[in-house]
Amino acid sequence: MDRPQHKAWPPGRPHDVEPTQVTLYDNLARHAAERPDHPAIRFYGAAISYAELNETVCRIAGYLQANGLTPGDRVGIFAQNCPQWMMAFYGIQRAGGVAVPINPMYRAEEVDHVLEDAGITTVFAARDLLFHLRDHPEIARISFGYEDMASAPDLPEALRSEATGTGLDWAEMLRDASMPGPYAREVGDMAILPYTSGSTGRGKGCVHTHRTVLHAARSIYDWFGITGDDVVLTVAPMFHVVGLQCGLNVPIAVGATSVILPRWDRQIAAGLIRDLGVTVWPTVPTMVIDLLNDPGLQPSDLASLRILFGGGSAMPEAVAHKLHDLTGLSFLEGYGMTETIAPTTANPPHKPLAQCGGLPVFNTDVAIVDPETLAPLPAGEVGEVLISGPQVMEGYWRNDAANAESFVTIDGQRFLRSGDLGRINDEGYLFLVDRIKRMINASGYKVWPSEVEAILYRHPQIEEACVIAAKDPYRGETVKALVVARRGDAPDPDEIRRWAHDQMAAYKVPRLFEFVDALPKSGSGKVLWRELQQAEDAKAAPEHVE
Repeated sequence: MDRPQHKAWPPGRPHDVEPTQVTLYDNLARHAAERPDHPAIRFYGAAISYAELNETVCRIAGYLQANGLTPGDRVGIFAQNCPQWMMAFYGIQRAGGVAVPINPMYRAEEVDHVLEDAGITTVFAARDLLFHLRDHPEIARISFGYEDMASAPDLPEALRSEATGTGLDWAEMLRDASMPGPYAREVGDMAILPYTSGSTGRGKGCVHTHRTVLHAARSIYDWFGITGDDVVLTVAPMFHVVGLQCGLNVPIAVGATSVILPRWDRQIAAGLIRDLGVTVWPTVPTMVIDLLNDPGLQPSDLASLRILFGGGSAMPEAVAHKLHDLTGLSFLEGYGMTETIAPTTANPPHKPLAQCGGLPVFNTDVAIVDPETLAPLPAGEVGEVLISGPQVMEGYWRNDAANAESFVTIDGQRFLRSGDLGRINDEGYLFLVDRIKRMINASGYKVWPSEVEAILYRHPQIEEACVIAAKDPYRGETVKALVVARRGDAPDPDEIRRWAHDQMAAYKVPRLFEFVDALPKSGSGKVLWRELQQAEDAKAAPEHVE
């Protein structure tokens, strides 16, 4: 089938690919057999081979099965990037379960929602996050420390944790584990249940099968030409689809090496790229911006890199030029969602366009329609972005109402409504323009204002609050709160910010506060958030000079 994007298609790549015939665990088992000594993971001086990784994965699976896991049971992973994250993930797959990534920035109330909505039976958790896990007697806990897998003496102090914790210790689990039963999962079985925020601010689980996940993974490694000889810097968070796919599933699919970094540190990242010969770096623009702002960075630090790609927000043009001048590389922007388990579109390496989502990848159609009537719009016109392809989720977890709102059928083809506004040019490139839904995109993390507002209303000095997006040169957008104080109070923004850090994930906490006498309201009493957003956008717009 000819599509507009084929005019600029990457040379040598097929327009469509066959559906996967293997599962996520099949990929690991194959490489453990074919290249057992090849490093699968590097982490603070430690090297873990494919054979060692697979052995640990099988012991985890054996433990889970021996303790009652049945096919399709949901198992949570609550940690920053680390080898145990990858081991737990593939152990869950080998056991026949469904992995549920939990954002390590979540606080107790946010974690509770995922645990309860997904019906999680067991959770793997880093010891430093256990205090965010409230008491759930029905949920088994397996805890670990980041330092347990490191061999370098210079592990940052922030990654060290107390050796004790609630639940079963990781090492004890492995000692008690036996080998699992025969592996019998199929490509259509559910494999991952990642959560995304909905318009009400409550997370929705996205049902992804081995088929959807591995089509999206192939749309990364075949698109960019990633092979088993590559070394991938895995610093994008694994709970998020960019890190989960690009830093975890793609390397395992091709037999490459993942260099795992739990949290962003530009000097450590530059050292890893230089010393371990990192060739592929999936990332977000904010990390690139921070790295290039390091006055000590040398071109030799990045000499091994051959491809940088990612999404979350547009790469500023000035930063893209600086990157190219330093490395000769272009940052290849893409566009995707949790609902598509990463890429919907990607820039072709031979012909990338700046500030652009790229071309729809293998077997993928993107339609631009009128948001109200769903009537197709011609090239160049702005409308809602609809997505159809094998990577699109099966649906939202146990949420028929959300599925009815989010999926439409046009000419017999099933499309996902993205809620984003965009346009497509004559060559099929997608340009994102704006959002339909009320959402803030802060460094690629979605923040739903209604959720933040609901928490701010708990503060004793806040009478009313409206949360909007403010432009930010580093994060793309940041969270701003317009606040009406309770009569007689003079709130301190720093105190409210510190309080908010204990109530919600750090990326949701307002960076900016503006105290106002009143918020504009409609006749029915609803806060006119769109009016406030437009006023904020106007402040950031460049002045027109005649």
